[in-house]
Amino acid sequence: MSISRRGFLGGVAATALAAGGAKAAGYKHFPGYPDRYGLLHDTSLCVGCRSCEAACKEVNEQPAAELPLADQSVFETKRRTSPREYTVVNRYRKAQGDQPAVYRKHQCMHCNEPCCAAVCFVNAFEKTPEGPVLHHPELCVGCRYCVMACPYYALSYEYDNVYTPEVRRCTMCYPRIKEGKQPGCAEACPMGAIKYGKRTDLIKIARERIRKQPERYLNHIFGEHEFGGTSWLTIGGTPFGELDLHEGVTHTSLPEIGSSYLTVVPLVITIYPGLLAGFYAFSKRKDRLAKVELEQVVADTLAKASDETKKKLADAATKAGKDKEKAIAAAVKKALAEAKVKDEQAGKEDSP
Repeated sequence: MSISRRGFLGGVAATALAAGGAKAAGYKHFPGYPDRYGLLHDTSLCVGCRSCEAACKEVNEQPAAELPLADQSVFETKRRTSPREYTVVNRYRKAQGDQPAVYRKHQCMHCNEPCCAAVCFVNAFEKTPEGPVLHHPELCVGCRYCVMACPYYALSYEYDNVYTPEVRRCTMCYPRIKEGKQPGCAEACPMGAIKYGKRTDLIKIARERIRKQPERYLNHIFGEHEFGGTSWLTIGGTPFGELDLHEGVTHTSLPEIGSSYLTVVPLVITIYPGLLAGFYAFSKRKDRLAKVELEQVVADTLAKASDETKKKLADAATKAGKDKEKAIAAAVKKALAEAKVKDEQAGKEDSP
């Protein structure tokens, strides 16, 4: 068994900081919901067109990519997901001779036993029976333990959002799944490199492809068992280590590893600092939200005052206009009366 230091520490944090941290010693393996959905990414079919990226942005109503889809310069550097990009396609090998380039789509893997959910002491994450792992920002306190604990580096944080930052990640298009549709990336892929369906069916499809074309595929389905298994499965002919996926890692989930660690380490060593940090983050977030609310109230008051001022000015202008009309009418009436008096006087002077 091999596991990175980051993965081990993530596993430790997973149970130590969980809302039910004291239940660590009694942790039981969760095999996953039986009818959950998943996606199969066949890297041997992916051509790096990035149609999945565009579809993801459209579904999640995010701004378009800075570079056009056809711009290959985007592959010169490895990209990670961000608050504005829930999925990215990276190139791991350039085309050489008759060997095509190798690409892989990177996003949240939607683990069977998500480490992000295990480390969250306010239960802001939820593993749904359909397969996706959801995040509830209204519960989040911004501690970012989930970002640090994820072994796939798939979560991002809105550091540029000063007052109400959120953890951002792929949702596996959960609203579309609930409507009976497939995720946007799978629907948009022109090469069929992304297939959506029941996870058990996808595993059968992957095994059949491997059986029929052993020269094309490695005899392994990544995500079937790694760290307890994931909803995203990957197959292809390139060693997974070269695709930034963990090779030869444990089949035991990180939360379970963390619980084993905590059976021999005093809980206070790991839980107490985390709880203090969490309470501090929570109080700071409340202060930020209170400030935002105050600023909003002030803005609304000013806007209301501005509207009232505009109305008063308009009423004053109307009144002034009416007063002016009355003044003109009075002046005309007075002038006519004076003219009449002069005419009568002139008539008396002309009479013999």
